[in-house]
Amino acid sequence: MEKSIAILKGDGIGPEIVTQAIKVLDAIADRFGHNFIYQEALMGGVAIDKTGVPLPQETIDVCKEADAILLGAIGDPKFDNDPDATVRPEQGLLQIRKALELFTNVRPVKLYPALENLSPLKKERLVGVDLVIYRELTGGIYFGEKTKTLDSASDLCYYHKDEIERIARLAFDEATRRQYKLCLVDKANVLESSRLWRKVVQEMSAHYPEVEVSYLFVDNAAMQLILKPSQFDVILTSNMFGDILSDAASVLGGSIGLLPSASFGQSHKLYEPVHGSYPQAKGKNIANPMATILSAAMMLRDFGMEEEAKAVEDAIENCINLGITTEDLNNDAANSCTEVGLALCNLIGGQSLHSTIRNL
Repeated sequence: MEKSIAILKGDGIGPEIVTQAIKVLDAIADRFGHNFIYQEALMGGVAIDKTGVPLPQETIDVCKEADAILLGAIGDPKFDNDPDATVRPEQGLLQIRKALELFTNVRPVKLYPALENLSPLKKERLVGVDLVIYRELTGGIYFGEKTKTLDSASDLCYYHKDEIERIARLAFDEATRRQYKLCLVDKANVLESSRLWRKVVQEMSAHYPEVEVSYLFVDNAAMQLILKPSQFDVILTSNMFGDILSDAASVLGGSIGLLPSASFGQSHKLYEPVHGSYPQAKGKNIANPMATILSAAMMLRDFGMEEEAKAVEDAIENCINLGITTEDLNNDAANSCTEVGLALCNLIGGQSLHSTIRNL
């Protein structure tokens, strides 16, 4: 099978982790007889430096022509430290979501038994944790009308019924493939936009009688993610709440460097790690590439390559069990970003576990 993949390496550690993901995809292509065609394009701070804008039209065109998009990370402190900057790398993320109509972000949270000691939670609270967050991505307060004066500022949180229905339908469908449980997280006690979310989901639940639907206010949901994360299966929520809750859920397994994500629209799909650009690690070859590689596995699965995706996921778990990990997972005996990528490629290529260790 032949697939075209737009590559947006981005800022900070983005080029390093995406490079390792490409190596893993090439290993999959060699093993299973596929052909992946890559086309790189600019986005984020690197795009601002070269073109003056965070998302050039050429990049949008490349993404629209591709079968999928693999993104590294966006963000640069030189823009963060300038409060008067009118052009910022993160604007590229919002712009690409709008340009490609990527209205759903999917973030699975999987825990690895070998890393239980890294979690901030007690071991008994981690039993049975397996959840996925469906976050609306192109509406709400991040995209609402913004006003600013010398002494005041406002951001409008706006949602239309259609925006809620289209992501809720995907979340309900996902629940039917999992444990038939869906939790809507909102703030319906004080926000009109949340009351609309709740009304729409209640109406839609009648079409999914087999799915158990629950409702939590966002502050309680954040608390429950810590107290008893295993109670959740599919979490459905709005843009800002999903942004916050998915980062909170990301630390359950001990490192944000392990969590992938996918952003879906009607015609386009983008895959990226949950973490940021980690500029402090740029160029040091210490970044964890696993979240990016797991994002690539999500891409393979959406290509219909189930066996290939499973091969990547198994290689990741084997590396973790062998202790072939970067410093965020094992600071005492850390491997480099490049070494982790090499080990994964070797495992996918059929090397034994012992040979993989010897060849590092």
